Amino acid sequence: MHIVRISLNRVRRFDSVELAPRPGINLITGDNGAGKTSLLEALHLMAYGRSFRGRVRDGLVQKGAEALDVFVEWQERAGAASGERVRRAGLRHGGQAWKGRLDGEDVAQLGSLCAALAVVTFEPGSHALVSGGSEPRRRFIDWGLFHVEPDFLPLWRRYTRALKQRNALLKAGAAPRQLDAWDHELAEAGVPLTSRRQQYLDRLQERAVAIAADLAPGLQLQGLELQPGWRRHEMSLADALLLSRERDRTVGHTSVGPHRADWSVGYGEIPGRDALSRGQAKLTALACLLAQADDYAAQRGEWPVIALDDLGAELDRHHQQRVLQLLAATPAQVFITATEIPAVLEERLHPAAVFHVEHGAIQVRQ
Repeated sequence: MHIVRISLNRVRRFDSVELAPRPGINLITGDNGAGKTSLLEALHLMAYGRSFRGRVRDGLVQKGAEALDVFVEWQERAGAASGERVRRAGLRHGGQAWKGRLDGEDVAQLGSLCAALAVVTFEPGSHALVSGGSEPRRRFIDWGLFHVEPDFLPLWRRYTRALKQRNALLKAGAAPRQLDAWDHELAEAGVPLTSRRQQYLDRLQERAVAIAADLAPGLQLQGLELQPGWRRHEMSLADALLLSRERDRTVGHTSVGPHRADWSVGYGEIPGRDALSRGQAKLTALACLLAQADDYAAQRGEWPVIALDDLGAELDRHHQQRVLQLLAATPAQVFITATEIPAVLEERLHPAAVFHVEHGAIQVRQ
């Protein structure tokens, strides 16, 4: 998978810009605040439905504009016998209302648009994948599953709909018997959903441990462990929902189930994420993100797009070199933002293209 055209309109500092990246490493330079990160934000928005710097309405839409527009054209594998195909996606987003198109047709759900383009992003907030709350970790697993298992999205939606219905009844003070049908639906969808998460995390674990050993051997990363959201080894999800029913009616929401799931990282000598330095959390998150990209490549037969924001500020020179050498050995298309050309790209590797951002415009340098 590689992007051949990106067009942005009314995205932060950009009135209207277009970029034609190349396969391989694409370096985007510019001063702080020039708008480099906005390009990666736009790609992230197309792949996740959100910016990694906050909500769309909190500054991603240019001041004074009603909505932003992002258009991406890319090439991907169409199957072993069919070669490559060109795909196109567009999104207009005003912070609340949005409209999307994929391959010339309107899309009714933002998740359908996001499932088309795969972008794995490492940015200044990525350490929260390891050191933050559980929600980013659930999104991380589910995003990966959306892309490599097409039937996961309907399963996730089924569970989410049932959860909303049960919570609405709980808030309304519904009688216990009114919850029976939704408890059954949650269990019917939640058990296979959890099994998929477990299988996916098992695959990632093998890759993450190997990548961390090469990228940052001092971490001694040893494994990834799923906490499913209920005492799975002691009782079924149906029993857990029944046992928590009275408490749930008191608090007005469902307190057990896959929506409360989490996962943790095991280390050789570090006792847990609370003992991690910020640098260790960044390197752990990067190993997990690269493991996700590697798994995507193994399952889909092509690499996702890799976006690395502000690489020089996030990693020291030694780790920059290891990451870029690792990625240069793959067919992945990589986007890197930096205030200046990273030393490893000057000394050993050569980017396929260099773009410079200044005064709301993008110039091709190479």
